Amino acid sequence: MTLGIPVSGPINDPEERSHTPVLCTNGAIASAHPLISATGLRVLADGGNAVDAAIAAALVGTTVLPSMCSIGGDLFALVHRPSAPGARGLGELAAFHGSGVGPGGVSLAWMQEHGEDAPAGHRVLPRQGVTSPAVPGFIDGVFAMLNRFGTRSFGELAGPAIGYARDGFPLSVTGAAFIAAREEFLAKTPTTAAIFLRGNRAPKVGDLLIQSDLARTLGEIATGGPEVFYRGAIAKRMTDYLGKNGGLLSAEDFAGHATDLSGPISTTYRNHTIYQTTLPTQGLVALEALNILEGWHIGGDGLTDATGIHLGAEAIKASFADRNAYAGDPRTGDIPLATLLSKEWAAQRRASIDPARAAEDIHPGTLTDSHTTSLSVVDASGMLVSLIFSISDWFGSGVIAGDTGVLLNNRSGDCFSLDPASPNCFAPGKRPMHTLNCYLIAEPDGTPTVAGQTPGGDNQPQWNIQTITGLIDRGLDVQDAADQPRWMVSPGTYPAELGVPHTLKVESRVGEDTINDLRARGHRVEVLGQWGARGAVQVVARDPETGVIAAGSDGRSEGLAIGY
Repeated sequence: MTLGIPVSGPINDPEERSHTPVLCTNGAIASAHPLISATGLRVLADGGNAVDAAIAAALVGTTVLPSMCSIGGDLFALVHRPSAPGARGLGELAAFHGSGVGPGGVSLAWMQEHGEDAPAGHRVLPRQGVTSPAVPGFIDGVFAMLNRFGTRSFGELAGPAIGYARDGFPLSVTGAAFIAAREEFLAKTPTTAAIFLRGNRAPKVGDLLIQSDLARTLGEIATGGPEVFYRGAIAKRMTDYLGKNGGLLSAEDFAGHATDLSGPISTTYRNHTIYQTTLPTQGLVALEALNILEGWHIGGDGLTDATGIHLGAEAIKASFADRNAYAGDPRTGDIPLATLLSKEWAAQRRASIDPARAAEDIHPGTLTDSHTTSLSVVDASGMLVSLIFSISDWFGSGVIAGDTGVLLNNRSGDCFSLDPASPNCFAPGKRPMHTLNCYLIAEPDGTPTVAGQTPGGDNQPQWNIQTITGLIDRGLDVQDAADQPRWMVSPGTYPAELGVPHTLKVESRVGEDTINDLRARGHRVEVLGQWGARGAVQVVARDPETGVIAAGSDGRSEGLAIGY
């Protein structure tokens, strides 16, 4: 059987297991919200393929999860389309990188002058407000995916999202809690408060959230395509609003946007090929960490016992250090990507790690030459989609751009550095670093069979390697892999967090003995609740021989895995 598909009964005690995998044969989706999953399933059942379903679902996500995503955010995706029956080869693999640039009309010196102090004392860009957005790449990314692989029009697929925006949808417990927690922040911008704080109060669970302006904007895009969003009336209304309120993005910044389409980057891990999105995403971090881990024996508990957590944390710390030192926007400088992804580089980095002791000062290797949501979809043909989309922080910049209903991201403010020595230093028209990444896993014969990802800022590559090693090293099914006890180390790559001491957060489910062992190895351990790490891992798998599909959705979120 394929990775992630159960071969017997539950691995864990049924009383301890939150969910079992969804098993089916015709198609499945796993996402962070039931309305997102229901939309994707409806498209699959109506004859759409996995890309059609993913796009319709993602559009609903930008409506029902405004704290995490928006059409004013970004999109990254991996797609595998298998060969037609009887044809040779393993099919097509494509990576879509839908992220935009920071403002082109302002200098580094201006940004440094108008920055703010980070906890460690260095200067960073303002992380909220009208100066924090980058050009949103979500809409062009959607059209790029549909043009390459889709069978339905944007207008057809946007119908459910338009309906939820126009007529409203009842806020869930989580959705209402996110608004309440950020009430003061949302109240700072009148256009934002008018949507999320009607009557000057945070809505209650079950209240309808209506976004009429967003519904109209989605309708305009359905008629006018990406042109209207980047070079037409919507772009003008957004940039006019920003310009009148001290924002930095211009019409020229929007007009120059285009999605990057490429092959994925990859490495092998114990005879499986792991595909990832390339720069400016964190895919590099996950792949380098897996290369480092491959040189050690990982026991039956994978990355959930003291040794596994220690080695995983140290591998991630080394990979973050390399990313911070060497990897920025590939369009603005040469990046030694092949070196950083090589097994030889991993061996060098592995040799620098003490298997018994946590390192405090992490240096990059020596060269000799956040908030987000995601979904995974598989259809009956075996087409796989791993898609992740985000506005960076909770409610992004906090700015709805005038009467467009578009909540803009804060990726520029959150992710650019102001350090001229950093490859991620701000420059006009440059793309900021992205924490987003998503993956596909191929069997030893080369057939991609698993799609997965999770939101979580710098936690994403950490939780992704925990899921991947759970599937490969522990033999878990997709649901158990998503529900494993979880950990994460910080800081990672966010400029505002760099320079503070490393902390290792672990869920209490790892056990008191493991926690004590980690402290004895020198880790600053912060213990979370049993399911306190959050995250929203979404994984689907398909056995190409039997056609059996398995889907799992993280028990820490309000998500849903569903199939038919």
